[in-house]
Amino acid sequence: MTPPRARTWGRIGQTPVVRVRGRGSGRVSMAGMACYKSGERSRLIYAIHEYRGCKDEPKGFGWRDFRDLIVRARIQLGGPIALVWDNVRLHLTTGMREFIDANAEWLTVFQLPIYAPDLDLTEGVWSLVKRDIGNLAAADLSEITRAVKRRLKQIQYRPHVVDGCLAGTGLAFGMDDLDNHGQRPRRRFLDERTTGSDQFAALV
Repeated sequence: MTPPRARTWGRIGQTPVVRVRGRGSGRVSMAGMACYKSGERSRLIYAIHEYRGCKDEPKGFGWRDFRDLIVRARIQLGGPIALVWDNVRLHLTTGMREFIDANAEWLTVFQLPIYAPDLDLTEGVWSLVKRDIGNLAAADLSEITRAVKRRLKQIQYRPHVVDGCLAGTGLAFGMDDLDNHGQRPRRRFLDERTTGSDQFAALV
């Protein structure tokens, strides 16, 4: 249960020490999709996984969890999806490839370059979550999970924050997007010519 790093203050020569009651095992994993469509509000759809260190308990997400997240996104969005994600091993498993092929009528997948963390806007979302809980002295894993869910829920109700994470990558979606200075974006990852006007673009 190692907390994320954060800044604090203390008297000169006295290093602040925070004591917590939580055990050292366990972690909280997050997976999410930032969803965009021209003319509609941006959305964040996420899933949380708790690992408590029990025997035979999965430590993180499996490919089936990602599959279920995509299916849930389609239900919530109510339309076809153009999925943009990186080359994480779980994204490339045989089971996931078979799922993508079997649902090609509503799911189109675009792979990011092999190493392109600057294009992964969900990293911006996770950064916001970790920053918010950086100074949390949690008593147990459940308290961390509640804090993470609370922050993700706040982001869900603030579509401009999700838009800001996209802007931070230098990417843009749509035919007519301009930056704050009225200039064309440096890079465009998808537009209606590649996705179709009825599709949501979802970045994982």
